[in-house]
Formats: sequence, structure tokens, C-alpha cells
Amino acid sequence: MGAYVLIAPIGAGGMGEVWKVRETRLERVVAVKRLKQRVGTRLKQEARAIAALNHPHICQIHDIGPDYMVLEYVEGQPVKGPQPVDKALRWATQIADALDSAHRKGVVHRDLKPANILVTSEGSVKLLDSA
Repeated sequence: MGAYVLIAPIGAGGMGEVWKVRETRLERVVAVKRLKQRVGTRLKQEARAIAALNHPHICQIHDIGPDYMVLEYVEGQPVKGPQPVDKALRWATQIADALDSAHRKGVVHRDLKPANILVTSEGSVKLLDSA
């Protein structure tokens, strides 16, 4: 993948796999979502939808290729329950704020589930697969 060196797999699903990689040009760690097959139009639509969003609780996109997207790498764990009420309310507020921001841009999250909501080491949440 040229400027990207694979570090470790993060996860896999029906459409492809996600890898933790090192981007050699800017010397940073990012996530690369690689698709099992080229689905050009769908990938471009998803990338454009994510790129239209700029919110602290939504994973950012950095680049796109013919069968991959380069995304912000989020160090964290999927949200789990049950949680204390104060923590659950804080996370719910962050999730609702991120979804509201996306909806105002015409983007609907079609796969909202615990695996697509990471809790960072700072205790905030990040939505993944926002389009």
C-alpha cells in the first residue's frame, strides 16, 4: 500500500477489514479500512459523507484509495454496559450530539452499535462507520 505499513489487524466484517497502520509520509498511526472487493461508488459516497463531518466524537477520514479508506486511529474499547448513570449519561450525550451533527449534514449512521462506538482513554466516545 505504498505509504502505509501494516502494524496489526483491528477488526473485520462483511465488507472488509480494518488495520492499524503507520503512515510513512507524515509518521503517524492511522486506521485503514480495506474492502474485500472494489465497490468504487459506494466507497466514494461513504468517504464523502464522513469527510463532510467535523465533530470531536466522530472518527475523521484522511484519505481514500480504490479499495480503502484511511481514517483517524482511535485508541479505545467498544462501549459496554451496564455503566454508572453519570458515565452512561455523559456517553449518551456525546453520542446524541455526534448523531445530531451528522443528521444536520444529511448523514444517517446506518450501523450504530456498541462495536462502532469506542471509549477513549480520556473517557469520551468516538463514533466509527459514520456513514
